[in-house]
Amino acid sequence: MKIGLNTDSLGALSLEETLDHAASLGLDCVEFGLGGWSSAPHLDIGALLSDAAKRDRLKGMLRERRLTISALNASGNPLHPGDVGPKDSQLARDAIALAAELDVGRVVMMSGLPGGGPEEKTPNWITSSWPLEAMDMLEWQWTERVIPFWKQLALVAQAKGIRLCVENHGRQCVYNPNSYLRLRDAVGATMGMNFDPSHLIWMGGDPVSAIRALGAEHIYHFHGKDTRIEPQARVNGTLDTRHVVPVVGRTWNFVPLGHGLSRRGWLEILQALREVGYDDVISIENEDYTLDTKVAIAESVDVLRFAIAESERRRSLAR
Repeated sequence: MKIGLNTDSLGALSLEETLDHAASLGLDCVEFGLGGWSSAPHLDIGALLSDAAKRDRLKGMLRERRLTISALNASGNPLHPGDVGPKDSQLARDAIALAAELDVGRVVMMSGLPGGGPEEKTPNWITSSWPLEAMDMLEWQWTERVIPFWKQLALVAQAKGIRLCVENHGRQCVYNPNSYLRLRDAVGATMGMNFDPSHLIWMGGDPVSAIRALGAEHIYHFHGKDTRIEPQARVNGTLDTRHVVPVVGRTWNFVPLGHGLSRRGWLEILQALREVGYDDVISIENEDYTLDTKVAIAESVDVLRFAIAESERRRSLAR
């Protein structure tokens, strides 16, 4: 098992400083944001696509620090009914092209969210079957927007030998295993999941159960990210429209690993991953707003090192 870092977690640092810090932690790989929902603080996708020398320089910087790229991240909303959609769709295609040039086999994305009909101008997340028009809206989204887009993009990725890793994220069409499997059934094995336990947790799911239900054939990349359910959730439930800051008063918050689930909880996640045959990267994505960023990342690394070592020890004893 490898430990990586989504470099947006260190967006205030330069590329060199970010890679130096990842190397100082003894990490194996990094995941770069390229735009969309990322400010892309470390890579200029246009410059890298047009300039082989810049690509070679990036490869050299990684090689010097014994790091590899686990994935390129093009998360955004390619199905947005406004101007955002075409921009994020192009970003996805450019990310696939750059991944091929950098010999990176994976691109992480969001599934996207269209409007609820052809005249809608804003995305519409359907979370209930009632009133019944919600079911008609949901079916229109999938048959007219979601599946056609992803079938076409999968062909682009397949031609380049790139796997698409769709994250289970709230306010997207794919937000849990069931919604992911609907898309995978329509698109095929070019697509897998970028499994992010933090989003499943705030929606009331159990990561271990989901991992076992999916299996390694569906988990193509994994985010190391945690959520703490706050006491206020007992009053209001976990649907929360308040901004992520300030964190006080919210019903849930993103936290470093071990601050939501316990260390034992993360051990159970690693054991489940080993059971289903996933032996690849856990890419730490820090979105905690209370601790110093470097402290939060270091704590997440420590929890993962414990869980990886202990799960391997237990597996050896069981042989």
